[in-house]
Amino acid sequence: MTAAPAGTGSDPAARVVEDRLFRALAVLRLVLVANTLGVGLYTADEMVRPALGGVVVAGLVAWSLLVTWAYADASRRTWRVLAVDLAVALVALVLTPVAKPEGFDATLAGFWVMSPMLAWAARAGWRGGLFAGLLVGGTDLLIRDDVTQGTYGNIFLLVVGGPVVGYLVESLQRAAVERDRAEREAAAAAERARLARAVHDGVLQVLSLVQRRGAELGGEAAALGRAAGEQEEALRALIRAQDRVSARGPATRVDLSDALAGLESMSVVVSLPGHAVELDADRAAEVVAAVRACLDNVERHAGPDATAWVLLEALPDEVSVSVRDDGPGIVDGRLSEAVADGRLGVSGSIVGRLRDLGGRADLATGPWGTEWTLTLPREAP
Repeated sequence: MTAAPAGTGSDPAARVVEDRLFRALAVLRLVLVANTLGVGLYTADEMVRPALGGVVVAGLVAWSLLVTWAYADASRRTWRVLAVDLAVALVALVLTPVAKPEGFDATLAGFWVMSPMLAWAARAGWRGGLFAGLLVGGTDLLIRDDVTQGTYGNIFLLVVGGPVVGYLVESLQRAAVERDRAEREAAAAAERARLARAVHDGVLQVLSLVQRRGAELGGEAAALGRAAGEQEEALRALIRAQDRVSARGPATRVDLSDALAGLESMSVVVSLPGHAVELDADRAAEVVAAVRACLDNVERHAGPDATAWVLLEALPDEVSVSVRDDGPGIVDGRLSEAVADGRLGVSGSIVGRLRDLGGRADLATGPWGTEWTLTLPREAP
């Protein structure tokens, strides 16, 4: 069997919409074929070849049952089945002038020809609906000697209705996909916040213990304890920020310029644009955390006398933050050795954060110093 037509229906949420549409179409098809059967029986004595008319109508009934079964499973909604479905309608139209007298009004298929057109619209969107509508409507026009106003109206509705229904199908599928994605992102964000709190709580206990024991031991241990205390407070602030983001929801926007301005100090120069640079609050918090990690590396590896410069640039589709220092630079191979030793500060706190945001972190280093360029799209991918 040939592969199913490609389209938005490949997404699970869109496929659910498509399945429901084909279930509704199955009911409509049976109603239409029952109407065609009834009209055929009622007008049998008017046909010049009633046997041929009976065969065509019986074929429509049999095909309706078969194609209803085929369309019930998404894996069977192939181009081949769709093509045969449309061909059945066209054959019924072409045989109408053979079975009916000259000047006939209704075709052998009657309103049943809507069924394959709607199937094409449901499976292939507005393009499929337009294609099927033009083919059915054009064939209906070609088999007639005279086109009445009523006939023209019916054909016009076929040609217009196909793409309209297809467009509505695509709109429903996009809405379903977006809703499903939003629900997954909300659930993932809640789970990340829960796991972060659980991890941080354990780390906070250790940092608190280090701070207390360092103060008791004195000397270098006291300095270590003070550093642990600072990290404990930073982690608590991060947890509070995560809770605020979860309460506000993903639509909250903040000015990244304001967030980065708080990083300025005697050794850090922050340059910002003259306008607001709005990002989702959680994305802005991750950018600031990555910049903090860059500055921590400056303080740790370039020494207390080093100066760092933070530059924020806002482009129409992306945001770029560069963090440059005047230290000695990073020795070749140091980052690879750090990862091999299990020290993931750079790969996790900087590169990993930007990758999770759909961006990238580029490093340039040399005797002149080190520069990180953090680039991310303004909107979440």
